[in-house]
Amino acid sequence: MKRLLNTILIATMLTAIPFLGFSQCKGFTKKECLPVLEPYLYNGQLNSAILNEGDVAELLLTFYGGQDYRILVCSQDMLGTVEFKLFDTERNEIFSNKEHNLVNVWDFNANSTQQLIVQVKVPAPTEKKELVNSGCVSILVGFKENLGE
Repeated sequence: MKRLLNTILIATMLTAIPFLGFSQCKGFTKKECLPVLEPYLYNGQLNSAILNEGDVAELLLTFYGGQDYRILVCSQDMLGTVEFKLFDTERNEIFSNKEHNLVNVWDFNANSTQQLIVQVKVPAPTEKKELVNSGCVSILVGFKENLGE
């Protein structure tokens, strides 16, 4: 009976760990990232994940014509400065923050409705170590109507 209870306890803990990580990531994003979107309006989609050093992740997003957008890539300090690029659906590079002093935002106007791929790359550890850091990386999109300014 004791063994069964231990097994149930371990299974419950393993199931809860991803939810705890997401909850921490959600709190980090709301507190640290959302204010950076201003004066753009947050589109309401929370695109965040716990990533490890050296990880690369991609997200496909749709942008509508006639809108000004701000893309924000926000990450926890323990990960270092995250690189991000935007590609069209044919993998043509549109923007790389590496060419702009590794900024974490990019503002642009969508002249027509289009899908873009946002690729984020967490820097690999600079030295070999047993445990790699992991932390929250969020991709947020803000928008405002283009009033011909």
